[in-house]
Amino acid sequence: MYYINKTFLYFQVEIYMNTLQKQLFELQDLKYRDFHSKLIPGYNKENIIGIRTPILRKFAKEYAKTEDSKSFIKDLPHTYYEENNLHMMIISGIKDYDECIKQVKLFIPYINNWATCDLPLPKCFSKHKDELLMEIKKWINSSDTYTIRYGIGALMSLYLDDDFKPEYVELVSNVKSEEYYVNMMIAWYMATALAKQWNTVIPYIEQRKLSPWVHRKTIQKAVESYRITDEQKIYLKSFRK
Repeated sequence: MYYINKTFLYFQVEIYMNTLQKQLFELQDLKYRDFHSKLIPGYNKENIIGIRTPILRKFAKEYAKTEDSKSFIKDLPHTYYEENNLHMMIISGIKDYDECIKQVKLFIPYINNWATCDLPLPKCFSKHKDELLMEIKKWINSSDTYTIRYGIGALMSLYLDDDFKPEYVELVSNVKSEEYYVNMMIAWYMATALAKQWNTVIPYIEQRKLSPWVHRKTIQKAVESYRITDEQKIYLKSFRK
């Protein structure tokens, strides 16, 4: 009886996965797949279905209401890029913070590209910033590329306005990595921080506290920002060399 139940359970999982993947492939846009795959270097094109984000988001909203979605987020790793994005969209819609952070922590180790990593944060995060901050610090101190990127992204999205503290900039500036997607996120954070907290952040440029590559990329992104004044842009350009 044990073996029968176990086989039946496996068969059920196979059915739901095949059904889900069939549904996803029905949303496929091959031209979009060819275009989008170029934006994710190193990602196997065969593992990208090709679904435009608004369409996948609409599908996720309905799929999250089904019982199958609960099984889906437990079945890791996924095969397709869109399955990872679907997973992120589903758990980002969880309203209960404790359950949401639990599912985010379970999924983060499986994130394998910048696009999935940078999807919008769960809405419930904004109501639990004190608890979330402890997790963010752990993520930023991780050795995993996308765990670090996710942590810095969360810090950028939620803690650069009313909840800002200078120590957060120090936390990000202390991250040293050879990984492109980590350094790009550091530069993105610093450029955004310059726009929102200029007086606190500009010393990091003046004193060249960042790695040379991140220093230059931060200035580039800040100069491209409409939130930086013309006067500030001229000043930043003087630190390019």
